[in-house]
Amino acid sequence: MALYSEKVMDHFTNPRNVGKIENADGIGEVGNAKCGDIMKIYLKIENDIIVDVKFNTFGCGSAIASSSMATELIKGKPISEALTLTNKAVAEALDGLPAHKMHCSVLAEEAIRAAIKDYYDKNGIAYDKAEFPDPTDEDEHHIDED
Repeated sequence: MALYSEKVMDHFTNPRNVGKIENADGIGEVGNAKCGDIMKIYLKIENDIIVDVKFNTFGCGSAIASSSMATELIKGKPISEALTLTNKAVAEALDGLPAHKMHCSVLAEEAIRAAIKDYYDKNGIAYDKAEFPDPTDEDEHHIDED
């Protein structure tokens, strides 16, 4: 059995939505000190819809594939739907990740949430702070593998 699925390999070798959005409405940057991966997500939002999303990721193949898949899953979707995206959904959409690489899908989820929070902050939009735990707080950092 191969360590990585065909979808992981496809999103690693042919990542979607790579790049930067100038004057992005929301930018989220997260990293994992343990593995060195850094993910940055850029959002363009119109009428509460994510009309464009780009990413830059410095990291392993799983981190790049997770970023690519996560952007595909939220592009064209309402913010409310993007906020429901879980690391588990990203991993499932990639037909699975090895257990020791699940943290890559967590980074993708966290980067999207950070970008949405940035959008809310920039536009003075009220939100429940409990919906946006600080990813640097180890107690809040979780991996949903169910």
